Amino acid sequence: MAQRIRVFAPATVANLGPGFDVLGLALPRPGDELEAELSDRPGVEIVAVTGDGGVLSTDPDKNVVGCAANDVLKRAGSRRGLRLWLHKQMPLASGLGSSGASSAAGAVAANELLGRPLTPNEVVLSAMEGERAASGSPHADNVAPSVLGGIVLVRSLEPLEVLSLPVPDSLHVVVVHPHCEVSTADARRLVKQAHFPLSAIVANLGSLASFVQALHRGDLALLGRSVDDQLIEPLRAQLIPGFSAVKKVAIKAGALGCSIAGSGPSVFAFTASLASAQDVGAAMQSAFRTSAGLESDLFAGTVSHEGARIV
Repeated sequence: MAQRIRVFAPATVANLGPGFDVLGLALPRPGDELEAELSDRPGVEIVAVTGDGGVLSTDPDKNVVGCAANDVLKRAGSRRGLRLWLHKQMPLASGLGSSGASSAAGAVAANELLGRPLTPNEVVLSAMEGERAASGSPHADNVAPSVLGGIVLVRSLEPLEVLSLPVPDSLHVVVVHPHCEVSTADARRLVKQAHFPLSAIVANLGSLASFVQALHRGDLALLGRSVDDQLIEPLRAQLIPGFSAVKKVAIKAGALGCSIAGSGPSVFAFTASLASAQDVGAAMQSAFRTSAGLESDLFAGTVSHEGARIV
C-alpha cells in the first residue's frame, strides 16, 4: 500500500491594512486538510473533494490543489504521480485565503512525498500557481504565510523574496466572517479598474513602513495606527454589507486597528489580549447582525507560528 500523508494548511489574513499583496499572517484555525499519496501514474489525480458543497472541480487543471501539486512535480523533475483527497474545512470566498490554504496543502504534501526536493521558497512558488488558477494572478500574500507560518512580507515576486517578520507575544487577532461571499476575482477586478491619488499612495507607504517597524519594536499601539489603508479598503468596503459599522464598533470596543481580511467579506482586528479579542469579536458580530442582518463566525486568538504541516 502506498504511503499516505495528511497535511493541514492554515487559513490566512492578507493585506493587513496597508500591505496590499505584500503582507499576510497565518491563523491557527481554520484551515484545509489534504490526504496525498504517490502514484506510478504520472500527473495528479484528485480522487475526491469534501466539505465544499459540490462546488469545486476534481479536474486537477481546474482545482488549485492540483495546480500547486503538479507544479511541484514539474520543479522536482519527478516522473511519479500523486493521488489527492481534499477536505475543505473553511468557507469559500471568505477572505481567509481558502484557495491559498488548498494551494499550500497541495504544494507541501507533494514536496513531502517526494522527499523534500524543493526549498521553502520553491514550495511557495508552486503554491502560487494555485493562486494563479484561482484569481488569474500568482500573488503570494496568502500562500506564503500558509506555507511558512507567522507574519510575512513579500518583498518581491520576481525573483520571489519573502521575509518573516517578528510576532509580538501579546498580539492577538480577531477575525469575523459574515455569512456572505466576495469573489477574489471580482474584488481584484475592482482594484484593477481604480486610479489612486498620489497622496493616498504616500499615506499607505508610510503606514506599511510603520507596520513593519511596529512589529520589530513590539509596539502594538503603533501597529494599530498602521492598520490604515487608503487605497484598497475604500473600494472593497462597498462589497461588504455593514463594514463601516463593524469597523466603528471594533475600535470602540478596544481594537488596536481593524480592516478587511484579504478580499473580504471577513473583517479582522488586532488586540493586545485574548480577553480584548473576545470582546471586540462579540461587538463585531453584533454589528454585522444589526447593521446587515448577517450571522457570522468568529476566530479570536494568536498568530500561528506554524505553516502547512503533516498531521
